[in-house]
Amino acid sequence: MEVPVELKSIDEFMKVVERAVECRVKKGKDAVKFKARTKRYLYTLKVSPEKESEVLEQVKAKCRNLVEL
Repeated sequence: MEVPVELKSIDEFMKVVERAVECRVKKGKDAVKFKARTKRYLYTLKVSPEKESEVLEQVKAKCRNLVEL
C-alpha cells in the first residue's frame, strides 16, 4: 500500500482530476480535502473552507464520479 500524494497547487490537482476514476470531497472543521483516485495513485489537495466552493465547481466539471463525504 502506497502513501497518497499530496499536491499543493490547484492547477496540478485539476490535471489529475481529468484522468481520475473517482473524486471525493471530505469536509473538516478547518480544512476541506479533495481526493482523486487514479489507476495507480491517490492524490489529495487540502484547501481552506473559503476556497472550497471555487475548487468544488472545477472538480464537478471535470470529474466523472464525485462522492461527497
